[in-house]
Amino acid sequence: MAILEIKSVTKQFGGLMALDDVSFQVEEGEIRGLIGPNGAGKSTTLWTLAGIHRPTGGRLQFGDRDITGLGPSDVVQCGLSLVPENRLVFPNLSVLENLHMGAYQRLRSDKTGVAEDIDRMLAYFPRLRERARQEAGTMSGGEQQMLAVARALMARPRMLMLDEPSLGLAPMVVAEIFEIIGTLHEAGVSILLVEQNVQWALSIAHRVVVLDLGKVAFDGDTDAFAESDVVHDAYLGHTSLEERQ
Repeated sequence: MAILEIKSVTKQFGGLMALDDVSFQVEEGEIRGLIGPNGAGKSTTLWTLAGIHRPTGGRLQFGDRDITGLGPSDVVQCGLSLVPENRLVFPNLSVLENLHMGAYQRLRSDKTGVAEDIDRMLAYFPRLRERARQEAGTMSGGEQQMLAVARALMARPRMLMLDEPSLGLAPMVVAEIFEIIGTLHEAGVSILLVEQNVQWALSIAHRVVVLDLGKVAFDGDTDAFAESDVVHDAYLGHTSLEERQ
């Protein structure tokens, strides 16, 4: 059963068509990879789903709710949370204050639940417990990435969108981050993963969507992707699909 459906979505910035008739689904309990060359429209897709960009056309369905055109806070309330590229933690706030910001919609109405969720996040990410009162901007990139994931989870999402979680991190830290992603999936969180490192994406995703020049170039399982020379060449940036066809 699909938890997320993207139906013929377009997004235009002036004369630039960033997304062109994009359609795909994410199944409940699935890790779905979203990959493609730089500038393919991956982050635009996530930002549109998150309500930061308003789609020019098409429809977004999350569970039984039409979220097309909803703002970011309403999207989060529906159960869809984004971990943005470059983490974007609040650098002058402590780890605990960042976690509180992730639950800002229920800080007053559910103080006990927020406190329980913070304890759960610090159990998920023991390093954050050690840094609980440290300003987020003084932590390492890997620690900030953990905090960004934990902050998004404070909203109790049914689905988590991750935008380039390996960006700028050492291989050992990337391995740790992807282990955490696997743990979250086992706990029942559906995941849409944008990842430039295709090997890491294929190691954890059940199915992948490839975007090329704002269009869906491939939509299928990881085995089929590995066997597709056309998609492989387009992803590596040798040519676009339109040039190959």
